[in-house]
Amino acid sequence: MLHELFKDRKDESMQLAPVALFVYNRLWHTMQTVEALKKNELAGDSLLFVFSDGPRSGGDAKKIDEVRQYLKSVTGFKKIVVREREQNVGLAQSIISGVTEIVGSYGRIVVLEDDMVSSPFFLTYMHDALEFYENVHDVVSIHGYLFPVKRPMPDTFFLKGADCWGWATWKRGWDVFEQDGRRLLAAIHERGLERSFDFDGAYPYTKMLRDQIDGKNNSWAIRWYASAFLKGKLTLYPGISLVQNIGNDSSGTHSGKTDAFFTQVSETKVNVAAIPVKEHQFARGEVSSFLRSLRPGLMKRVVNKLAGTFKGVSL
Repeated sequence: MLHELFKDRKDESMQLAPVALFVYNRLWHTMQTVEALKKNELAGDSLLFVFSDGPRSGGDAKKIDEVRQYLKSVTGFKKIVVREREQNVGLAQSIISGVTEIVGSYGRIVVLEDDMVSSPFFLTYMHDALEFYENVHDVVSIHGYLFPVKRPMPDTFFLKGADCWGWATWKRGWDVFEQDGRRLLAAIHERGLERSFDFDGAYPYTKMLRDQIDGKNNSWAIRWYASAFLKGKLTLYPGISLVQNIGNDSSGTHSGKTDAFFTQVSETKVNVAAIPVKEHQFARGEVSSFLRSLRPGLMKRVVNKLAGTFKGVSL
């Protein structure tokens, strides 16, 4: 178990949520993600757990080994633990099992994938928010990425549900997660929430969940969003993004290059302060407008990226 690796719970670094990084076979992306994370002020006091999935095919083994060799050279964190799987379980199961294990041992977690380049203020924001909202049970998670909306946003705000591009939660938050997509979809239909779940019709989340049930994708993220949404839970977002997704290229896990998600990351600290614990309607409208602005062809590529359907990848 992970907690056996770090028995000294009196160490001040235990106050910080461990950071979990999920990687596969993209060396350049992994390097950008790790090197950016190292520039965070709290990196030196953070425990970094890296979950490296096994190869889907023999052709992936060499690239995976390159990533693992790089990880052995990484410094700059309080402690680094690399968990190497011999067999491939897919990103969905890797994240579900990894997050479950860490929050079971440490009570909270910060999660990144191998294509998330963070601002130097990412960890500070995550830990400030985890501390501030720890006992506010309507808040299920903290998110670091913000879509490139057109109008200025509040410093921080809440949206209903949960998200997946640089995020954090507590054990009580992750306990909300329901793996069974059929149960989630049935509840959405029974309560007539399809349009609301689809961000007021701006984005086909219901279809993505149905595709997960039908085996067309294996998205953990759509189930995380649905689980929190159905419980009426909220996620805190920054008014300017603290994460840049660099995975929107043709590197093998996505559906073609797109700049739709490009956003400048914050060069200053995002202050976490008391705000009304309810969904921010202006912010919801801005995100909805952004999603509606996507062209049909681009929307399909966006859905494929989030659902992980391209080339059989499981998100």
